[in-house]
Amino acid sequence: MSYLSSPRRLLSVGALLLAGCIRLGPDFKAQQEPWSEAWSSASVAQASEQREQPGMREWWQVFADPILERLVEAADANNAGVRIAGLRVVEARAQLGIALAGRYPQLQQAGADALYVHSKQTPAPGQGGRVWQYSAGFDIGWELDFWGRFSRAIESADAAYFAAKANHEDVLVLLHAQMAQTYFALRTAEARLQIARENARLQKRSFEITERLFKGGESDELDLQQARTQYLGTLSSIPELESQILRTRNALAILVGQPPGALPELANPTGREGVIPLIDRAVLQDVPANLLLRRPDVRAAELQMAAQSALIGVAKADLYPSVSLLGSIGWSATSLPGTPNGWVLVGGPSLRWNVLDYGRIRNNVRVQDARLQQLIVVYQDSVRQAAREADDAASGLIKSLEREKILREASQAANRSLTLANALFREGYSDFQRVLDAQRALFAQQDAYLVNRSNAVSNLIALYKALGGGWHTGQPLVDSATRAQMQQRTDWSDLLDESVRQHPDRKPSTPQVNTNE
Repeated sequence: MSYLSSPRRLLSVGALLLAGCIRLGPDFKAQQEPWSEAWSSASVAQASEQREQPGMREWWQVFADPILERLVEAADANNAGVRIAGLRVVEARAQLGIALAGRYPQLQQAGADALYVHSKQTPAPGQGGRVWQYSAGFDIGWELDFWGRFSRAIESADAAYFAAKANHEDVLVLLHAQMAQTYFALRTAEARLQIARENARLQKRSFEITERLFKGGESDELDLQQARTQYLGTLSSIPELESQILRTRNALAILVGQPPGALPELANPTGREGVIPLIDRAVLQDVPANLLLRRPDVRAAELQMAAQSALIGVAKADLYPSVSLLGSIGWSATSLPGTPNGWVLVGGPSLRWNVLDYGRIRNNVRVQDARLQQLIVVYQDSVRQAAREADDAASGLIKSLEREKILREASQAANRSLTLANALFREGYSDFQRVLDAQRALFAQQDAYLVNRSNAVSNLIALYKALGGGWHTGQPLVDSATRAQMQQRTDWSDLLDESVRQHPDRKPSTPQVNTNE
């Protein structure tokens, strides 16, 4: 297909050239979806309260646990995922620098030659067969940004940089939630181990009593074997809980960037072992709808859309001619006698137009547009999934707290039942089976109570995570050791400095693409 065959296109191109530079492609805009603007959840409202402290960016302070705070600080400084995300921000800054170079002449080339020519032909009188030729020159080519090819590329790289920054914050959100979840999983396992050991101790004493009664002929073997079975069953749960504690400690070590082994933060007894906090509210500083759309992963999805939207303009620029300013200055000389040396200066405009592309350019535009539409769907789904996660976590917290009261009373009743069963057995008013049943019920209720308290904490952490809390860190993007290692290999100028541009603090919104060109 020949674009020259369209008089209307030629007239429009001429008018645009006279009018100045434009930017092809859609201008990216953001607009909230109707449902997200006024989204609210009865569960989130019931499971949260608004006050200033602690802030969402350091929500784990609500637990008032100094060990957890030290572990989070260590993870911020040493976690591999956070370090990689920080380096990706630095990479995106370098990519933005490449795009910014498009504002300047694309071709800036200096060259020089010294050639030796040895000819075996019979030379003319006064001329030798060996000649040196010298030349030097400087060429420059500057494609004018008539169609916004380079400005759209800068726009795309800029959005990609901020998307990398949002992804770094999202890694922090996930890390802090995972750190808190793992830490309280450790405390839960410690508490369950204490309960198992205490119940094993009680059951061992019952087993020893039945053993003496059996040997004295005051009891049958059935009571003995049942007491033994229950005691050994409880005893067998202890190694599994000890193994779970070891695995959880190793997981914490990896999260803070250390090899598996003892952690200094957990080395000394602090009285926090087996302590599972019970907090019935999340502390928020804004309405859930705004917090939801400020989640780093949601912002990253929005910024990825902005980056892809600009690439449509880059692709559309190939449909139109490129106008460049070319220039060259050169000097040439030769050792041949009688040959003049001289300078040459060349300059002027140049026009290039892919008039026969066989649909390649148009299909590339369609490819970029299809990718944008995919990211729009991804963004919309990300917001919906974020709302679901927040509602699920809030409802889970509410129900865990309701169950906590019931299980606490059940545990107290089971403990009282065991006391009564032991008294009745000693007085001879009941058989030993009732004691075994009471012991079994006590262990089960106490364990269920601890697990439910752990679930309540997990749901609270999940609610903070769903609302995008925990994106802050006091650590630089690139730690000092890594910075020194990279600077030994490459001149990074100031790209490794801590001062990184922040994404504009604006009201969150759902992107919408304006397709007017």
